[in-house]
Amino acid sequence: MDAKVDEISDGIYRISMFMPHVMPPAGFTFNQFLMLADEPLLFHCGHRKLFPDVSAAVTKVLPLERLRWISFGHLEADECGAMNEWLAACPRSQIVHGVVGARVSIDDMADRPARVLLDNNVLDLGGRRVRFIETPHVPHGWDAGVIYEEETSTLFCGDLFAHGGNGPAVTSSDILAPAIAAPGAGMSLTPSTVSTIGRLSKLAPRTLAVMHGSSFTGDAGTALGGLANHYLSRLRAALEDLPK
Repeated sequence: MDAKVDEISDGIYRISMFMPHVMPPAGFTFNQFLMLADEPLLFHCGHRKLFPDVSAAVTKVLPLERLRWISFGHLEADECGAMNEWLAACPRSQIVHGVVGARVSIDDMADRPARVLLDNNVLDLGGRRVRFIETPHVPHGWDAGVIYEEETSTLFCGDLFAHGGNGPAVTSSDILAPAIAAPGAGMSLTPSTVSTIGRLSKLAPRTLAVMHGSSFTGDAGTALGGLANHYLSRLRAALEDLPK
């Protein structure tokens, strides 16, 4: 399979592979994001078995030896399955993640120790600043986090707004309805789900780098607010169903 490369924001590239056999009949995309800077960053490593295809696509944008940072939302095969392949191919690279992800899993599983960021810490890439935001259990894992690139106001939101199909690399059309309609979105529903998404909406990002489906450009803060309201309704319904 060939990975498709598209620039979705200034110096930010989406590397996408469409898999029609996943979530049929619409199929599903698996997206990685490459951020150019003095110290380039890759968000999402992709599946280990897809490393040859994804890495070949990255070389269309920059030589692998230039890659400095590797990050992802949480520990899962499609997010970090190929992390050791990337570390081997990119000798200057280092994984960067939150405390839980690094201490519980990454420092044992990865071939090099991770750089640890606390909640709201900023990583200076040289020409860009990336803020790490802890989002435990949003979308699911307790190690979950997202990153926000301040120059372009791009939120790398992982599984949030995941939807099927093989749409355009980036869209300004409604992204909330397809995400709500997507079967098996895999979102945890906890008392902190709504407030966590609400915190992200206050960033008022201009671009959402979505892991599964099209990325979004436009009023992303309002879209995030709508997603928070959707999960608030679901949480209230779940509480009403509890035994009295």
